[in-house]
Amino acid sequence: MLLALTPALTLFLLLTPIAAGLTGTLLPAFGWLPVVGATRFSLEPWRILLVEPGLWRSLTLTLWTGFATTALALLLALALLATCQHTRWLERIRRALAPLLATPHAALALGLAFLIAPSGWLARWLSPWATGWDRPPDFAAFGPQDPWGVSLILALILKETPYLLFMSLAGLGQLPAGALLTVARSLGYGPVTAFLKVVLPQLYPLIRLPVFAALAFALTVVDVALIIGPSTPPTLAVQALRWFNHPDLHWRLPAAAAAILLTLLTVCSLAGWEGVVRLLARFSRPWLTHGGRGGAGHGFRRLALGAGGLALALASLSVLALFLWSFARRWSFPLVWPEQLTLENWSGQTHQLLEVGWNTFAIGAAATLLALLLSIDCLEHETRRRLTVSGRSLWLLYLPLLVPQVGFLFGVQVLLAWSGLDGGWPALVWTHLLFVLPYVFLSLADPWRAFDRRYEHTALALGASPIRTFWRIKLPMLRGPVAVAAAVGFAVSVAQYLPTLFAGAGRYATISTEAVTLASGANRRIIGVYAVAQAALPLLGFGLALWVARRRER
Repeated sequence: MLLALTPALTLFLLLTPIAAGLTGTLLPAFGWLPVVGATRFSLEPWRILLVEPGLWRSLTLTLWTGFATTALALLLALALLATCQHTRWLERIRRALAPLLATPHAALALGLAFLIAPSGWLARWLSPWATGWDRPPDFAAFGPQDPWGVSLILALILKETPYLLFMSLAGLGQLPAGALLTVARSLGYGPVTAFLKVVLPQLYPLIRLPVFAALAFALTVVDVALIIGPSTPPTLAVQALRWFNHPDLHWRLPAAAAAILLTLLTVCSLAGWEGVVRLLARFSRPWLTHGGRGGAGHGFRRLALGAGGLALALASLSVLALFLWSFARRWSFPLVWPEQLTLENWSGQTHQLLEVGWNTFAIGAAATLLALLLSIDCLEHETRRRLTVSGRSLWLLYLPLLVPQVGFLFGVQVLLAWSGLDGGWPALVWTHLLFVLPYVFLSLADPWRAFDRRYEHTALALGASPIRTFWRIKLPMLRGPVAVAAAVGFAVSVAQYLPTLFAGAGRYATISTEAVTLASGANRRIIGVYAVAQAALPLLGFGLALWVARRRER
């Protein structure tokens, strides 16, 4: 009976805040916000928004960075899959995914900023022997917060490519990809051509929703844009957040209008992306059927591996730069390595780190535990009732990842303030659960559905009860996937910035909120400390999950 109620409860927990939040954002967007004395509907917030200087530039930056990030990340992920199938490189890529997926966006963006800044590590490697610089150059055309958002695109690609690669590998597990490629190769098709003509048309429908989630995230990201994105003007999501945080509460009306505009822009962008994909599918039919076999693809493989290796090197160097700065006492330009290393940076932040670290751990553990319970109950109900998951159910599950956070979290904050629940622990865990639950469910769904039920039938035939069979047979055998799903959920919670900011009402500081706040300062040592701590928590979670997955019971 309880299992039958869990899917309805899960949908309620996911959809209620989104619906209420969008309503709470839509009303102020049209002038209704009693807290500032606005009790009549009007179009004044939209008028203020549309005449705001730099608005159209913000819209252009939002669309450019969002589409460029998603297109390049998807192309790189598919290129690596097309060239590395049935090679030793694919296994190496799998091993490299875990640390990249575990590193939060904000930590990676901070490390990349340390790497490509005018006084960053790359400039130090090249100075003064190649550049002639004995002091940091003064230019803003390239580097953090460049006006065209190139650094923002690069930072997002370093995170979105591993995510899309991970989801593509999961999609390949649902296809007879090996058999398909073997048949195509036996007909004379090259490895890359075989993948593009035979596997990709069947793979893309399976990763359509993850691609949509990546596009929606790139269009609406706030923390990474605050750290490394353009600032004059910023992207629309950052501009909306600035108005939300304005001391004059009347600015929340155009802020709500900007959030609704961003939501509409995201919906139109998703529709436009799908339209372009369908046009490409239609126009590529002659190429798919004309019989061209393609070559061995050695040049394409070198290009894909080179781009993938460059992305991995940038991500690794970014994390290493954070680590070095967190221990540096003095590191003047153009020295490649710190002159002195010290533990004072960490010891001086011990008290604050323990406080925000405990908040981060407690919120993440609570949200992940709830997500695990709901996901396991839903999957167990699906298995026992022999139900099949429809595309509509997946859309509902992905909804928190497709709707812009700015678009509904402000409305959630308004409703929480109206009900007196803002800044409370339950509200904070609930908002984190919105983003943790989809990832936990998607990570656990395939292993749970692939479980061989003959083990259960054998235990039941020997007289064990269904509950005992679940706890003594099924759950121990699936402990590895459960641990990995928990690690994924915890990593997602650690990275949450806006949910903590809006639902916590400033009462609960986490490592993410502190790292983003410190990013506007000039003390790279303290920034490095918090960024390393933010990256270390998910990495520890993944390490523990891998240990649990590989541990053998007697």
